[in-house]
Amino acid sequence: MASPDAFQVEGRVIEVLSDRTYQVELANGHRLLAFATERTRKEFTGVTPGETVKLQLTPFDLSTGRLLVAKKTN
Repeated sequence: MASPDAFQVEGRVIEVLSDRTYQVELANGHRLLAFATERTRKEFTGVTPGETVKLQLTPFDLSTGRLLVAKKTN
């Protein structure tokens, strides 16, 4: 269950670190570490640098986020 304080933002993948971990840059220039949960791991296997993703962040730790949706950019 998601925290009631959590919020969603969009960012762009800068670097793929492993099959479940990504370096993401937000529109304001802030970079953070994003991860895919075990449940959504298969959905994010083809994510490449430059793609737009939606993240869930908590106000308690703005250095990491959970990937929610990947949007393919052509």
